Amino acid sequence: MEYLLAFLMGGFLCVLAQLLIDFTKLTPARILVLFVVVGVAFSALGWYEPLRDVFGCGISVPLLGFGGGIGEGVKKALAEEGALGILSGGLTATAAGVTAALLWGVLAAVVGKSKPKRL
Repeated sequence: MEYLLAFLMGGFLCVLAQLLIDFTKLTPARILVLFVVVGVAFSALGWYEPLRDVFGCGISVPLLGFGGGIGEGVKKALAEEGALGILSGGLTATAAGVTAALLWGVLAAVVGKSKPKRL
């Protein structure tokens, strides 16, 4: 059942993003940012953890998960370090994911061949 719920939530998020692309003038980059900000908002409102408990990877792997991680990191660091935690918490909580993305990007750049665009 947990696989089904994760699949349904992940599919719902993909459908939502596609609908935003098709029926609004939002660019894909703005939709990505919107999803991250919604994840931070869900975390701030206390909704992210209950959703993660129900939908698992269906909500924690996509961009909402990145935003939720930032929000949770800020809340934790704010409680431990005070106001300075606002600046450091999100970075600390998501450092592993950002590092992995950078390393995979470098690997893809080294292995792949770039071709100039023809006009």
